[in-house]
Amino acid sequence: MARKPAPPGQAPRNPVAHALGLVRDAVPPVHPAGIPFIAVPLVVAAAGHRSRIARRAGIGLALACATFFRSPKRVPPTRSGVVVSPADGEVTIVDSAVPPAELALGDAPMPRVSVFLSILDVHVQRSPVAGQVMQVIHRPGSFLSADLDEASEANERSSMVLRTVDDKQIVVVQIAGLVARRIVCDARAGDVLPLGETYGLIRFGSRVDTYFPEGSRILVERGQRVIGAETVIAELA
Repeated sequence: MARKPAPPGQAPRNPVAHALGLVRDAVPPVHPAGIPFIAVPLVVAAAGHRSRIARRAGIGLALACATFFRSPKRVPPTRSGVVVSPADGEVTIVDSAVPPAELALGDAPMPRVSVFLSILDVHVQRSPVAGQVMQVIHRPGSFLSADLDEASEANERSSMVLRTVDDKQIVVVQIAGLVARRIVCDARAGDVLPLGETYGLIRFGSRVDTYFPEGSRILVERGQRVIGAETVIAELA
């Protein structure tokens, strides 16, 4: 394939720099929480460089961890009044439920969409709306399979309340799964998150629930695949 000529008045691109730029654009960055999980196998591979088994195992594990902790760039929609999926995965629940009790938001059910993340999905979480973080509360719990309905109540979770500029309240809950043992939430009360901003991560299989204000129009169905920060899952009333 012929290289694209440089614009008039500009020097031709350095071929090496151009190739590195293409690789950088094609390979997604890694969430900072994954760096230790990638570094340790690489150290093992380097220390056991004389052992083919140790070298291959270390490099293979490092690549697997880099794949799991990938954080690809996403382009959120420009429409106003929409809620995007906070995670990649499959929609497993579309119903109404009471938000986590620790948030003290009352006992009135709210429309809810649950997204299940398999071990192969991108595991970073992204802000479903642009808004201010009002609460972030972590609650210890069990580690049931995240695709079970009772996991919403029983499992370890981190709940966040977001308020939009037009005073709409959204709740997004990171829920640990059967294998997940660590929830990372970098958001803090008072933070202002843009739409689609990465704010956390769940390690190794999990689920994310989103609760909407009454009257919101849900746009996804059970079994549908969604992409974090890009798939519109609801329109606010």
